[in-house]
Amino acid sequence: MNKYTSLIGIEQRSKTMYHPKEQILNILTYILLLVVAVCAIVLLCDLSSQRDGFFYSKKDGAVLDLSVSHTQEVLLRPDTEYRGQNVNCTFWDCLNIYKCEHDTLKVYIYPLQEFLDEKTDKVASTLSSEYFQILEAVHKSRYYTSNPNEACLFLPSLDLLNQDVFDKHLAGPALASLNFWDRGENHLIFNMLPGSAPNYNTILDVNIDNAIVLGGGFDSWTYRPGFDVSIPVWSPLVHQTNLLPAHAASHRKYLLVSAQLNLFPQNLRTLTDLTLTAKSADQILMLGLCDNKDLKSRCTLTKANPKRWEYPRVLGRGKFCFLGRSLRIGQPDLIEIMSQGCIPVIAIDNYVLPFEDVIDWSLAAVRVRESELHSVMRKLEAISNVKVVEMQKQVQWLYTNYFKDLKTITITALEILESRIFPLLARSSQQWNVVKRNSRSTFNPLFLTTLAPKSQGFTAVILTYDRVESLFLLIQKLAVVPSLQSILVIWNNQKKMPPHLSTFPTISKPLKIIQTRENKLSNRFYPYPEIETEAILTIDDDIIMLTSDELDFGYEVWREFPDHIVGFPSRIHVWDNATMRWHYESEWTNQISMVLTGAAFHHKYWSHMYTYAMPGDIKHWVDDHMNCEDIAMNFLVANITNNPPIKVTPRKKFKCPECTNTEMLSADLNHMRERSACIDRFAKIYGRMPLRTVEFRADPVLFRDNFPDKLKRYNDIGSL
Repeated sequence: MNKYTSLIGIEQRSKTMYHPKEQILNILTYILLLVVAVCAIVLLCDLSSQRDGFFYSKKDGAVLDLSVSHTQEVLLRPDTEYRGQNVNCTFWDCLNIYKCEHDTLKVYIYPLQEFLDEKTDKVASTLSSEYFQILEAVHKSRYYTSNPNEACLFLPSLDLLNQDVFDKHLAGPALASLNFWDRGENHLIFNMLPGSAPNYNTILDVNIDNAIVLGGGFDSWTYRPGFDVSIPVWSPLVHQTNLLPAHAASHRKYLLVSAQLNLFPQNLRTLTDLTLTAKSADQILMLGLCDNKDLKSRCTLTKANPKRWEYPRVLGRGKFCFLGRSLRIGQPDLIEIMSQGCIPVIAIDNYVLPFEDVIDWSLAAVRVRESELHSVMRKLEAISNVKVVEMQKQVQWLYTNYFKDLKTITITALEILESRIFPLLARSSQQWNVVKRNSRSTFNPLFLTTLAPKSQGFTAVILTYDRVESLFLLIQKLAVVPSLQSILVIWNNQKKMPPHLSTFPTISKPLKIIQTRENKLSNRFYPYPEIETEAILTIDDDIIMLTSDELDFGYEVWREFPDHIVGFPSRIHVWDNATMRWHYESEWTNQISMVLTGAAFHHKYWSHMYTYAMPGDIKHWVDDHMNCEDIAMNFLVANITNNPPIKVTPRKKFKCPECTNTEMLSADLNHMRERSACIDRFAKIYGRMPLRTVEFRADPVLFRDNFPDKLKRYNDIGSL
């Protein structure tokens, strides 16, 4: 019975089954209809995401609405207590790094909201076009996420760029009402114009607690290094003019142009006095606001027939452009100056320049103390034309890469934050600052990697005249130094041919001889194309007492400090109150400020700078007087790096035992007096004393420890 029933059931089911071909056709039809339906849904979503300022995130379906017509209203009570920011915030205690779990920085943007006073309906802030561009730049960047749970940083949609146009008493409660505020932890605040009359503070007068400020008006007192980011103050005028090429020298008639409005009266008076005492009419161009108050033009400050100039294009008429203190430290003038390829001359003490954490402004700007503004023209005149063109190119490169529009400024600020949170993704200082050149060009040692490559070794440049016996002995000693790459002999005698190469000692390292056209001490610093290494050892032909270990150790120290001069004989400069002059001192002291280049390592970049960018007439004076080339090199490096030289090993006696005093240049009775005069002269040309005094030297580890010699890397280190 059960079997019969089962068979009946099978027969009935078989009668209702479709034919196999018909079944496949129905399945294909169903799939086709399903695909069409899905495509229609996706198309509708894409269309809705592009209209009315909506941006759609396919990851989680959230919609970021940047349309003003779709803002939410939030009622607030004004702040009665002002706390400001947490001045003690650092990267380590006010940033929750555990929210940054992804390999790249992720930023969440709050939806647009309109914050109102619950009693008066007063609006806390109105969205400006500039802040809208910032929000849009973040949203369209790789940093944006629509999911707050995966965000590392949070960006409020509340516009706080200009404190003059928002209510500071409502801004604090508006921030506190944000869903993820948590006393500002991991939040970003963009602000370009902080403070208000009459004090004009350099930080927002708003309760921002632990938030990171990306600000345009920081001084060294309010800036929190490694936490905040200094950004430029934007100017809408820069998009209305074209960038003037740096090489257009014919258009740059004036040495200094000052077109800034609202300068402090003291600075204005100083610049006016400099104009009256200028050597020529082409030195300073002083401009002010025209009678029609049009910000797009400037007029000369003469009462009779003032000449009108188009602004900011007129800034392109100057090599240097002045930026001084005004009511607010941060001014849009900086971007306007850079947009015209003009070199900023910044006379604002304690001003934290935009992106100062990564940009080396010494390559693109001149900083002058406000108290030394009266000497600014002498300082500018001392800068060589080669250096001026180099700085102008650097200004244009920085402007194009980091300042040209609000999108670029925003992305640069976020990249700086990303490099702090994810150090392995950070660019090197060289990548932030160096214009890409051909492979044969030399780089400023300030931008070298942390440790210079050891494989290159160093090139020994020997300056000699006719002391052949001492020269040959020195070559033999240098040849056994492991880190030596090659030897270059500079024969500085035009009256006598150098010995034939076959008479030189036989060594395993390359040896080349160059006979100079003139007997100049500066020949030792010429950037000869035969020098293929970054490191150069300049050494006199009579310095034969240094051991192989001492030279090898000196090179290792230079590798760790490639922007310093690293050498053996040291000297000090002292101020003489009796004569009111600088004095050159060679006696043994606890301090040093110079290392003599008769036996010293330096980066080949400094040879380029010495030859082509030495300020004033220093190089010509050295060649004429046959003295002080080593002092000039110490001044040059210290002025650019603000770093002292490094003395290595304790040795102090460097006299050649076989040489008589009559053969030694230092035996001249006037030698010391001339060197004191050199320091005085160079300090006046630089407009300051750049040499820095230190009380340390570098010795090998285990140098004086009571250990077996086989445990020490450097055993043969000379004594005093």
